[in-house]
Amino acid sequence: MSKYVLDASALLALLNQEKGKDRVESAVIDSVISAVNYCETLGKLIDGGMTDTDAREAVELINLPVIDFDAGLAQIAAALRPKTKMLGLSLGDRSCLALALVRNDAAITAERGWSKLRIGVKIEVIR
Repeated sequence: MSKYVLDASALLALLNQEKGKDRVESAVIDSVISAVNYCETLGKLIDGGMTDTDAREAVELINLPVIDFDAGLAQIAAALRPKTKMLGLSLGDRSCLALALVRNDAAITAERGWSKLRIGVKIEVIR
């Protein structure tokens, strides 16, 4: 069973060797990621110059389980919108939080603004 749900920003910190990567590296074995955050991560890597194949391979090397974003998670993410709108959280952000809520896991992110959230999810900000 996982303990953590990674936000795309946390996974990108690990992949790009950014500040906070050590915390993500230590948690990754006990982590999962939403398919939405997986997509977001791949997109950012491609935006940074990787081919889609290289981006996919870089993420696959981490061996992080990708959890489907189904109708139930979509409903929870939508319900989080009023509570997160003031911080400008994206669908990707809310998909991470919805998955953490359902699994009763902590969400790991590099987004400092998340520390202001009070939505019933433990949030760990890596930088």
